[in-house]
Amino acid sequence: MRNRFKEIALAGGIVTASLFFSSCEKEVFPLYDDEIVTVDFKYNELADSLQAQMYATFQSSNGNYFVQDNSGNSTFHYWRNAHAVDVLVDGYLRTNDQAYVQRLTALVNGIKAQNNNTFLNNFYDDMEWLALSSLRAYDATDNAMFLETTNILWADIQKGISNIAGGGVGWTKDRPYFKNTPANGPAIILAARLARMNNNAQDLATARSLYTWLKATLVDPASFTVWDGINYNNDMVITKNKYTYNPGTFIGAGLELYKSTGEAAYLNDAVRAANAVVSDLELSPGGLMKDEGQGDGGLFKGVLVRYLTLLATDKDVPAADKDKIVRYLKYNAETLYQKGIKRPGLMISPAWNNAPGATTDLSTQLSGMMLIEAAAQLKKAGTI
Repeated sequence: MRNRFKEIALAGGIVTASLFFSSCEKEVFPLYDDEIVTVDFKYNELADSLQAQMYATFQSSNGNYFVQDNSGNSTFHYWRNAHAVDVLVDGYLRTNDQAYVQRLTALVNGIKAQNNNTFLNNFYDDMEWLALSSLRAYDATDNAMFLETTNILWADIQKGISNIAGGGVGWTKDRPYFKNTPANGPAIILAARLARMNNNAQDLATARSLYTWLKATLVDPASFTVWDGINYNNDMVITKNKYTYNPGTFIGAGLELYKSTGEAAYLNDAVRAANAVVSDLELSPGGLMKDEGQGDGGLFKGVLVRYLTLLATDKDVPAADKDKIVRYLKYNAETLYQKGIKRPGLMISPAWNNAPGATTDLSTQLSGMMLIEAAAQLKKAGTI
């Protein structure tokens, strides 16, 4: 099983360390340290360069997908490429550059081609990630192909819902008894968004039901820690591994159900889970999202970044909570900008406060790109 415990021009050129000493638009860094350093954080320009570098470094020889790493391993990973779709949507929304639409179309079609000419997969969570990113691509471009992809995937994902372990979506088709947060959080987000888009009562009921099961089963009621899964060995034992992406998906689930229902309890849960992550010394040592290695774990922080950013930009989040989340994201972005990206090659480290090693996985690169894209969005909005 997988470890889930688990060309284009460089817009603005490659961002180098010399940018740190530019004299305009100064920020103060860091917020969690006594040392004060004045830095010009050019997140927009860095995001452009990272998007370009992803193609220069990770694109496969046939142009269908992004490879496993920058050291010659060309393995295709479905779920990592599903997140690459999300990152391309981020770039398109930030720039309105039509080239991103072409890249999105090529990548989604390429994922299908590499996956035996089908979008369907053994892993329900993998399909959920592609369904979510394709739905975002549809929302951004109005290209019906992306919506068709989401609908194909959602029809198959729903087959994974069962009463085993009390409810929820299974992690994989061949082990339907193991239920986990990675398969249920994204399913709730997807169902809630589809319900809102189509005014579909059945999808909303599915989202509610899955959320009720997830909160009751895998969220600690006292600490609001989000556990990884239950029934891995068909013994109803809760797997209490802590990963950044688990609270990330639960935050997203609560936020999307709030948007679909207007019920404050869902938003309150999302805010409480976010505060728990920021204060968790294991997940956020010193205020920095923990190093979860490369491989699948390299992508975990990016998921948390995505849904924390959505929460931080929601108008209904109380000001004090919003400020806490924004400061957390700001500190992580500033740390990565200064310490976790090796220039001029722009490879990203799994530890955002240290330079990367000789090999960088696509998963690790994508997490860092999600953070820089989020920081560019927040800076443009005047939030950071």
